[in-house]
Parts: sequence; C-alpha cells; structure tokens
Amino acid sequence: MKRGYGVKVSLIALYLLAIVAANVVTAAYAPVRLGYLIIPAGSFLIGATFIFRDLVQNVIGRRNTYIVIVTAMAISALSSFLLDDTLWIVGASALTFLFSETADTEIYTRLKLPMSLRVMYSGIVGGAVDSVVFVVVGLSPLGAGFLPWSLVGYAVAGQIFVKIGMQLLGAIVIQLLPRTRRTAV
Repeated sequence: MKRGYGVKVSLIALYLLAIVAANVVTAAYAPVRLGYLIIPAGSFLIGATFIFRDLVQNVIGRRNTYIVIVTAMAISALSSFLLDDTLWIVGASALTFLFSETADTEIYTRLKLPMSLRVMYSGIVGGAVDSVVFVVVGLSPLGAGFLPWSLVGYAVAGQIFVKIGMQLLGAIVIQLLPRTRRTAV
C-alpha cells in the first residue's frame, strides 16, 4: 500500500515545526540548570527533531530527505535570524544542523536493526554531534563567547543528556506501536 500524500506532508510539517519551535523556545526561555548541567529549553524539541527526521525518511526516502534537510536548515537559520540571534549563532546553527542531520540520516540508513533501535542509535549520535558542534562553534569563546570554557563541557553534557532521553522515549513509543502502524509511519 502506498503511503498517502497527507502522511508525508504531515510528517514533514511536524519536522519543520519542531525545528522552528526549538529556536523560539530557546530564544524565549533561559537555560535550565540541572545540577552543573546547562540545558537550553529548546533541547527537548531538538531531540524530537531527529525522531521526526527518521519518520520523514521512512515515507520519502533518503535522497528526498536531504532536500527536506536543506529546506529545514534554511528555515532554522531564518527563524534564528528573525529571533535576533547574532550572525555567529545563525551560522553555527546552520553548520550544526548540516553535520548532525547528516550523521543521523546516514546512520539511520545503514543500520539493519528494528526501526526503534535505528531511531535511538542514529538520534543519539546526531544529538551528540548537534550538542558538541553548536556549543563549541556557537557558544564558546571560539564562537560568540556566551559561555566560558569552564562551562562548555556542562552545556554539552546537558544537551546530550536531554537528547539521549528524547531518543530513548522515541524508541519506546515506536516499539509500542503495532507493527502495521510502525511500517506505515
């Protein structure tokens, strides 16, 4: 049975909406402190975007997913710019997006495991790449300088912690879906 146009459009829209929402939430709310960990509020949504990207790839294929990723990267950079982020942050965001989404896509494509495990493993790597690249290139003294080197590790660890949690949650939800529903999504 061919996947419906509505499902494809809905998943792509959900993916793009989560990316913009992550930028808006990150700009609107101060980072959460969990002990020493520093967690931007948008990290929860960024963790979810890797899951949505995997679902998009399921319905439109790897090649078309890259078209959506480039579109999403442009939308992310535009929304970041419109939220008055510095050009350094906008650029770091685009670079991070390119690296993390590519890592997620390629790992998801190559794993020959059940969908829930592919989502989990590819998302953990994509989330880790996202966290390291954005914090170091965008926020550290190497970038915009919002964080001193002494806090960079805590910011990276906080984001990775949240993004791993999102991947685990996504894998559990996918695993709990009836088998026919998992293949339809």
